[in-house]
Amino acid sequence: MTDILSDYAEERGPQISSGWRIGYAIDALAKHWEGRAASEVTRKTCEAYVRRRGKSAGTARRELGVLRAVINHAHREGRINRPVAVYLPDRPEPKGRWLTRKEAARLLRESLREPRVRLHLPLFIVLGLLHRATKRAILSLRWAQVDLEYQRINFNPPGRRQTNKRRAHLPIPPRLLPHLRRARLRGSDLGFVISRNGMKLADIKRSFSAACRRAELTGVSPHTLRHTCATWLTQRGVDKWEAASECRSKC
Repeated sequence: MTDILSDYAEERGPQISSGWRIGYAIDALAKHWEGRAASEVTRKTCEAYVRRRGKSAGTARRELGVLRAVINHAHREGRINRPVAVYLPDRPEPKGRWLTRKEAARLLRESLREPRVRLHLPLFIVLGLLHRATKRAILSLRWAQVDLEYQRINFNPPGRRQTNKRRAHLPIPPRLLPHLRRARLRGSDLGFVISRNGMKLADIKRSFSAACRRAELTGVSPHTLRHTCATWLTQRGVDKWEAASECRSKC
């Protein structure tokens, strides 16, 4: 098993955008399956791995998903004779914290009170509430990816290698459009949408947390905006799988 784990890391790792995360998973997997053959991967040994790791169900499931990819890769390359089924623990329930519309309004109001962040933090919050984009995708968004004429946002930056979890190319919701138009007057063609004096922000955690404290919101992070977007869509009757994949202009 250690051989095919190492082969996968060397051959596929450089081609995967989150290769460092794959490396951590392979290190953990190698410790458990050292000296064993691929045929010894069974439900029983997978469950033993989950117990031995002592991590969250989500972490164990993600790492066993890497093991499944490793075995499939080894089979395609002829290194093992047959594919082996990898048992994955149940997907954990998503964290339940989301914002009501009153809470979201309070957060936006408080984000406008601080002069140092009022030009970028409210726009970040609105983008998170109306599009299920990650914090990283929003912070790396450039004006070249925003088409105000045809009202589309492409969260896939030019040159970024696409993965199965590709970022979305989405319509701009009508409620978001005026915010973007005002911000565009301050930005340059190649500049970042969320910026301070034209410079990309390394992170937004501190200013976001400060706005949450002023709004008296607990258990809220930038990721909560994504969950809120999906929750609002579900409340409006959108199928939960569609709501989980992207937030459209129905918000």
